Amino acid sequence: MNFQISPTRAEMGRAAAADVATTLRSLLDRQDRVRMVFAAAPSQSDMLEALRAQPGIDWSRVTAFHMDEYIGLPEDAPQRFALWLREHLFDRLPFGTVNLIDPGQDPAQAVRNYAALLAAAPIDIVCMGIGVNGHIAFNDPPVADFGDPLDVKIVELDDVCRQQQVDDDCFASFDDVPERAVTLTVPRLLRAAKIFCVVPGKAKREAVRQTLEGPVSTACPASALRGHADATLYLDAASAPTGRG
Repeated sequence: MNFQISPTRAEMGRAAAADVATTLRSLLDRQDRVRMVFAAAPSQSDMLEALRAQPGIDWSRVTAFHMDEYIGLPEDAPQRFALWLREHLFDRLPFGTVNLIDPGQDPAQAVRNYAALLAAAPIDIVCMGIGVNGHIAFNDPPVADFGDPLDVKIVELDDVCRQQQVDDDCFASFDDVPERAVTLTVPRLLRAAKIFCVVPGKAKREAVRQTLEGPVSTACPASALRGHADATLYLDAASAPTGRG
């Protein structure tokens, strides 16, 4: 698995954004549309800010998705990932199409609808992170399945994942964090042609070490990235394991 280490979080974000932009421009030179999946998390803020400033991208030919969403939050709750991505990306660039996950009153139907949208054409790029428990999207260790037959599913969030949302200042308390969510599955994410994985911060260091050096196992769902043909991990000095860099 490819990885890059930058001295600071801001430099990491700029490095990742520059590579995403280069890939986008290249794809848009060869095909009519590009389909991308984005993660919504504070860890992605630096990369998304730098990506917004990248020149020479015809965003009107980009179709956007996101990879997970809480179930049970009000439509206007600021913690909803759809709203976070609108604020940080989707409403700030002229995307051609933005497909938002809306669990609504029937999450099971929302799952089927979103899976159909994803299946309409190949996904070119995934921009993602890794959780402190090694999750990718909301595929926590207890529910991650490397052979999952589904593209999108409803999951129960584990306690480590829910606590991370509090530690990231997304929720005031553990009990405020929803217990269920909709997520793209591991196989669905890995079918993207290219993956850019941005992981800053000391709290992620052990998850990064397991991703790079541990067994490929659902105990660290991000370890599945090692089986992808074109995935790059972007780290800062705080998240890089000892001896790397």
